[in-house]
Amino acid sequence: MINVGHYHTLPVTRVTETGYMLDAGELGEVLLPMRHAIGKLRVGNPVEVFLYLNADDSPVATTQKPKACVGEFAYLKVVSTTRVGAFLDWGLEKDVLVPFAQQHRPMEEGHSYLVYLYLNKVDGRIVATSKIEKVLKDDTPHHFKKGQPVDLIIANSTDLGFKAIINHGHWGVLYESDVHQRLSFGQSIQGYIKHVRPDGKIDLTLQAGQETRDKNMETIISFLREHDGFAPLHDKSDPQFIVKSLSMSKGAFKKAIGNLYRQRIISIEDDGIRLLQEPAPAAAMETESVWARAVKAKSQVQPKAEVEVEPELLSRKSPEQEARIVLLSREPIELYKILKFEGLTGSGGDARKLVADGHVLLNGKVETQKRKKIVSGDVIEFNGEKLLMQLETNNGQ
Repeated sequence: MINVGHYHTLPVTRVTETGYMLDAGELGEVLLPMRHAIGKLRVGNPVEVFLYLNADDSPVATTQKPKACVGEFAYLKVVSTTRVGAFLDWGLEKDVLVPFAQQHRPMEEGHSYLVYLYLNKVDGRIVATSKIEKVLKDDTPHHFKKGQPVDLIIANSTDLGFKAIINHGHWGVLYESDVHQRLSFGQSIQGYIKHVRPDGKIDLTLQAGQETRDKNMETIISFLREHDGFAPLHDKSDPQFIVKSLSMSKGAFKKAIGNLYRQRIISIEDDGIRLLQEPAPAAAMETESVWARAVKAKSQVQPKAEVEVEPELLSRKSPEQEARIVLLSREPIELYKILKFEGLTGSGGDARKLVADGHVLLNGKVETQKRKKIVSGDVIEFNGEKLLMQLETNNGQ
């Protein structure tokens, strides 16, 4: 179906003095003004155009590219305000109107706003609204999968990080601990689905899972090379110091050094990490990552990593299951402390807020008690991570 507010490829039916008439199906013939035509067209030639209504409420075509189509969001600048509303530059000759009733707050000329484009039910014109919360709902059904690439628009910041619009239709959250670059309101950026919670809410990341792991390991190896093979970073280091040094969260750092340790690329010492082998210089030009080549060079069975992360906690990845085992030296332990010590949050305060806001699952159910007592056998899920609690025995098994 051919609709106003979208791109369509339409055939030329005839040529006039003012332009080319195109067959728009049930909309009839629409004019593509001569000034908007790219090159000379003939009858029967297909041409991709965007359809909108002119001042006479008649459909008209253009080859100009608007910054958004109907049903999409865009960050647009106000070019004028009038008694009927604000007009925004959306890339076409005719500006788009945001009626006063559709302004979240009064718009000012020269300022930019995140808006949603839609068709006015009264006259069929393309208009916009800045009342984003009325357009997007957290409970909107979806079929997103973990690891799926998506288009994001940064909508606003929260205590947890950033809210982003996913594919112009859903809300998602980018946690501050996963963001290591500058983001601005209205910015469009590619991201990935990190985790879909049982309630359907979506956690996001800016890098694909395996790509992120590879990049983090490469970053650590490069950092070690630049510092004579040693870095005073370990699982007890301050999270902000790790971010400042490596531009990655403490949780990502711990996963990366655990993988590097298991492949015997680094050793983990009391005061930091040390590079055990230096990849050949020419290897940097190959398509495989440094750590992957190092793994292939090893044929013997690798030892398990046992990295102490806190006097009362010890973590390791279980090869038999997707959950990461957290060994408890004692029980019970409060829920928020585990999130903090395992590097899933930047601080205890962040951990307590995340739990209180319902972002953490305990044994498959949302848990809002930040001081909930955790014991062996409990399973904690947060931001795509699954942790299995296990009481440490005398031999550390």
